Amino acid sequence: MATTGPARPPSLTFYGGAGTVTGSKHLVETEDARVLVDCGLFQGLAELRRRNWAPMPSRLSGVDAVVVTHAHLDHCGYLPVLARAGWRGPVFVTPGTAELVPIVLEDSAHLMIEEAEHANRYGWSKHRPALPLYDAEDARKAIRQLRVVEYGWDTEIAPGFTLHFGQAGHILGSAWARLDAAGRRVVFSGDLGRPRHSLLRPPQPRPSCDALVLESTYGARTHHDANALATLAETIRRTAGRGGSVLIPAFAVDRTEVVLVTLAKLMRDKEIPELPVFVDSPMALAALRVYREALRQGWPEIRPELAGYDPLTPGRLTELRTVEESMRVNAPRMPSIVISASGMATGGRILHHLEYLLPDYRHTVLIAGYAAAGTRARQLASGARQIKIHGRYVPVRADVVQLDAFSAHADADELVAWASTGEPPGTAYLVHGEPDGSAALAERLRAEHGLVAVVPRDRERVLL
Repeated sequence: MATTGPARPPSLTFYGGAGTVTGSKHLVETEDARVLVDCGLFQGLAELRRRNWAPMPSRLSGVDAVVVTHAHLDHCGYLPVLARAGWRGPVFVTPGTAELVPIVLEDSAHLMIEEAEHANRYGWSKHRPALPLYDAEDARKAIRQLRVVEYGWDTEIAPGFTLHFGQAGHILGSAWARLDAAGRRVVFSGDLGRPRHSLLRPPQPRPSCDALVLESTYGARTHHDANALATLAETIRRTAGRGGSVLIPAFAVDRTEVVLVTLAKLMRDKEIPELPVFVDSPMALAALRVYREALRQGWPEIRPELAGYDPLTPGRLTELRTVEESMRVNAPRMPSIVISASGMATGGRILHHLEYLLPDYRHTVLIAGYAAAGTRARQLASGARQIKIHGRYVPVRADVVQLDAFSAHADADELVAWASTGEPPGTAYLVHGEPDGSAALAERLRAEHGLVAVVPRDRERVLL
């Protein structure tokens, strides 16, 4: 009589986000199915961005389902590449993420096409011709594959796989994801938010698990909040006093909203003059509409005291929609505040504003949160005296100020608290961080809480 051997335990393979803060892709496999958790683009350093163009690993092109924890490009921006390759499976997301992913992917495709056209017109790319990684139709295909799962539901998403989303408090719709498969449980933190986010509830507690895949963006750093508002107010007053404007590169999703809430508070409290505030990003304006609707309806992750209230409108807010409107703020007639994307100054309208405003000592560029290695925002925060934009070097004479307190990421203390509260995980894998940050967080989890904490290598495969 034939007998079958013991079932093979599920495995986890790190195809992105290992040793870097970008490109998150984590593959869980059993004998019956494969599920990819997050499907992000690599951003920042050129050698990372080139990985977006590498042939897709065959194990990714054959997955049964994708789970996306939130709508930032480094977690969802590779979906159109998957769709372009012919994959047509389901992509499971929260309701908020379902609203924001279309905005993010359509904007990403638009910027890729626009950048390729600009490179071909002016000849600054080494590729002949320069091509976009994907186009609008690829983005639309990916969007059609979204499937909504509510927070707190247990949902079968592939043979033998059950998904449960919990609130992560990072951006609207963000989630940690719990996967149960073949008798094992793994929790993916996605990107964790801060307990004191100005719009969103704190992250819900981590459930018990055999393995925890934990982000480590700020694994070696803590946010210094105590003087953040005072520093911001003083920066704005100082810049306006010399006739300059404050330019804020901000992520279109969530960072723009948090900055607007803060500016509105400072103006109400008479801490800063009531300057014109311009939001100059089609993507940010689309996301702002989603946030306002979430506030109006009192979505589950919105702080209850804000339900039905709009805190997102500083006194003299102007939404810039056309290119002509955008160009006018490059030569401001009076001190103003300009919020534009992308947050790390890797593309979008912010580049044109930087070209015009950086050479003028009167202005200030405010880096509002994390800036990844290899991005213009990191170069500015690190004291660069010139940066390359559209093939030309632009001198940096404007002031540059960085405020980590605006980050939507939990800091090291907050990550340790979330990971260590409750029943300890079997193993914690530290991802989505620069090497020093991931290593520092792993050491804290080992030393302070006795956890098995590992920084995985790219493409490393482990058993759950």
